[in-house]
This record gives sequence, structure tokens and C-alpha cells, in this order.
Amino acid sequence: QVQLVESGGGLVQPGGSLRLSCAASGSIGSINAMGWYRQAPEKQREMVALITSSSSPNYGDSVKGRFTISRDNAKNTVYLQMNSLKPEDTAVYYCRLLGQYGFNAWGRGTQVSVSS
Repeated sequence: QVQLVESGGGLVQPGGSLRLSCAASGSIGSINAMGWYRQAPEKQREMVALITSSSSPNYGDSVKGRFTISRDNAKNTVYLQMNSLKPEDTAVYYCRLLGQYGFNAWGRGTQVSVSS
């Protein structure tokens, strides 16, 4: 069983920064990619950023140039540095792990709120 534990969410003013972390534990096996999705109220879940096992990143259009994803393979941990936050970044942020043979795991989510 795989567990994903997210941390680092909170309330921040527009223009501020937050850093999210997601640590994977359990019977992980080979990880193809880890990343972050978000879901705002009454909106569909969207991809924020993904990073492959070779550390190749992909970003959603709305966060390019503001967010940076990174990973520590030794710790099975992925990070999301979020800068220049906007009110429209407010959402629950979910960690996702993509493994072998179509394996897929989600974290429980962490709330990010951007408001003055």
C-alpha cells in the first residue's frame, strides 16, 4: 500500500509564496512520475505540475513561470515552490504518484488559499 502525505498549504496574501511537499511511503516500486493537481470549488481537477523519474517537468499553462516542481528521489518526495500567488490559485492541492503498470495513487490534499 502506498501513502502520500502532503504538507505546506495555508493562507497567503496575493504575490506571496508557499512550498508544498509530498512524501511517498509504502510499497512504492518504480515511480514514473510524481506531481500536483488542484481542484477549486465547482471546478474540475487540473494538472499543476508533473515531474518524471528523469526530472523532466511539465506545467499547466496557468502556473508556468511562477511554480517550480522538484523531487528528491532518495526521499521519494516531490516539492512545489509556488511564487507570485494569485487568488485564482486558491484550491485544494493533491499529490499524485504514477508508477509501474498503470499504478496511480493520490494524496488527501492540502488547502492553499490566496487572499488579502
